Amino acid sequence: QVQLVESGVGLVQAGGSLRLSCAASGRTFSTYVMGWFRQAIGKEREFVAAITRNGGSIYYADSVKGRFTISRDNAKKTVYLQMNSLKPEDTAVYYCAAARGSLKDVRPGSEYDYWGQGTQVTVSS
Repeated sequence: QVQLVESGVGLVQAGGSLRLSCAASGRTFSTYVMGWFRQAIGKEREFVAAITRNGGSIYYADSVKGRFTISRDNAKKTVYLQMNSLKPEDTAVYYCAAARGSLKDVRPGSEYDYWGQGTQVTVSS
């Protein structure tokens, strides 16, 4: 069992930056693929970014590519999402998620086994 706790809730102006953190419990953090997802009001949850166990492979949604950076520190059992050049359309609840095993595709939320409670990010125009 893995528990995930996000932090970094914030209100930021368009063009600003924010870093989200997701701390995991347990001793097997390094064995999980980690992902970030978001859900805006009235919209479906969408994939944002993912990083493999040793950080060797990283994936981004087209909408955030070049602006967001995912990283992980296995010693600290934490995954990060650095968000730059934020836009009002980035406003959403952001969730981190952990996946066991090998994934055929990191983008579907159904591939992930554990989820955090979510943290609100609001970008004002």
